Amino acid sequence: MISTGPASTDSAPVTGTPRVAPAHQLSLDELDAPLRSTTFVVVDLETTGGSAASDAITEIGAVKVCGGQIIGEFATLVDPGGPISPFITVLTGITDQMVAAAPTIASVLPSFLEFAAGSVLVAHNAPFDIGFLKAACQVRGHAWPHFPVVDTALLARRVLTRDEVPNCKLATLAGFFRAETTPNHRALADARATVDVLHGLIARLGTLGVHSLPELRAFTSQVSDEQRRKRHLADGLPQAPGVYVFSDARGTPLYVGTSKNLHHRVRQYFVASETRSRMGEMIGLAEAVRVVVCSHSLEAQVRELRLITSLKPRYNKRSKNSDRTIWLKLTSEVYPRLSIVRDLRPDGARYFGPLRSTRQAEQLRDAIHDAVPLRQCTDRLVPGRAVRAPCTLAGIGRCGAPCDDQVSPDDYAELVERVVHAWTSDVSDLISPLRARLSELSGHQRYEEAATMRDRIATLVRSCARTQSLTAFTRIRQLVAARPDGAGGWELAVMRHGRLVGSDVARRGVPPMPIVDSLVATAEAVDDGGGPGLVATVEESEILLRWLSEPGTRLVSATHAWFSPAAGAAGLRSWLAASDGARRHADPFADRRRLPVSHRPVRVRGRL
Repeated sequence: MISTGPASTDSAPVTGTPRVAPAHQLSLDELDAPLRSTTFVVVDLETTGGSAASDAITEIGAVKVCGGQIIGEFATLVDPGGPISPFITVLTGITDQMVAAAPTIASVLPSFLEFAAGSVLVAHNAPFDIGFLKAACQVRGHAWPHFPVVDTALLARRVLTRDEVPNCKLATLAGFFRAETTPNHRALADARATVDVLHGLIARLGTLGVHSLPELRAFTSQVSDEQRRKRHLADGLPQAPGVYVFSDARGTPLYVGTSKNLHHRVRQYFVASETRSRMGEMIGLAEAVRVVVCSHSLEAQVRELRLITSLKPRYNKRSKNSDRTIWLKLTSEVYPRLSIVRDLRPDGARYFGPLRSTRQAEQLRDAIHDAVPLRQCTDRLVPGRAVRAPCTLAGIGRCGAPCDDQVSPDDYAELVERVVHAWTSDVSDLISPLRARLSELSGHQRYEEAATMRDRIATLVRSCARTQSLTAFTRIRQLVAARPDGAGGWELAVMRHGRLVGSDVARRGVPPMPIVDSLVATAEAVDDGGGPGLVATVEESEILLRWLSEPGTRLVSATHAWFSPAAGAAGLRSWLAASDGARRHADPFADRRRLPVSHRPVRVRGRL
């Protein structure tokens, strides 16, 4: 335990039985005190993992500040009561040996609560740190003092723009505000850096008219009085699953959403739990809410998708272009080549897809070219007539050189059939040469090229598995499925060629089969589109597939057998999972703040 600062009463050593200051409600005068006279305790924790329920605290660091001055610091290692994983040790530098003689959280927690009593807690990503502290209090039987809490990460997202900072990570903000301490995943250093970030943000808030704690918390919640006054829009809405549509005074749709409880969800847009700034702007324009009650959540998801696709509301970011797809096309020529297109045409060509993006299509095309020597040029080729001299790709064995008439149409057609066969049934025709090339590159320690090859194989596996799964599903003329509704009844759905055409619920005690028969008789009629994305959008078909794969779902009837190729790409999911694990192992900090390679010396302030 380290207790420093001019006032020795700001913290207490872990000896004896520390006195915990009782929790108290701040008075109105205190709440309206200006920020410059508010006492903040900036806290940071290091832990053995990310779950407050199952992981433990390994270090606590806190800095008490008021009026821009540090008046005390609190820091201690904590014995977590178990081993620290190697990943956490690499991330924080805290080892089992370092915490072996450290006090336990049972003895540290009362001292910290006394140190922080009567102040405002500040943390970067506050739900994480405060969640661990609350969990520790609950386990040890301490009443949690309901501190006012300020989250500097949330505050930064409200104050700063992407033109100023690319993200709101602590390391990024510390650099932006020129903090005197560099964050290094140690609790006290990160708390000191957060102090400088807090002061920088408060300086920004002053120009926005935020000068007191209530104004600061209201600014963070982003819920204006105008938003609260519109709570009447939720009045009378049913407490049932369905889709809601916000619209402006002219009836123009602004936002489409879905919920299992329409009344509860719409009401949330007018209270502090709604923190998205775009939603606050949308509520300011909204004048009406229209709802569509659905039988169950699956129907609600599908209706939401269809409404977003058709209405394209300005405040919906996803699914606006769910009807747009990317395809990889084998052109209809004597010597076909691969081409990336957006539309299916009745031109005699063969199409593979749908694919998620142009980038995925490019990676898939490159993987196929690595496995099969198809031509990559755009020349119009005629058998028996050379167009030009072979290119470099022919010289290194990456192309059969049909431009120089070095390959017959029949031999080239065999290469094309290998590609089509992999698309539709046995993916090993493409995977085998790629995996052999991967082994060769790894054996020669050409690891960057091997990583690129591994990513191309993964893209090929994912693309083929998705296409084969969608193709098998959308070829079924009619499929009826049921899933328990959690209340003793059944959620029913009728699907045709990958499109939801009917839905209902058989309540508890009601025989489901008569409802199924009625549902099938009145379901929407659709024609066979011939493949994924032609009768329903690909996104809708994937929603149905996810629902069908959930535990408890049962198939009632189907007009065709539902199967996937025995040697298809789905059988390589275990290899794909191992590949993803290898990628994460190679870069364990890919989704975290990176440790600094070098940093300037930390200036210790206020240490006795």
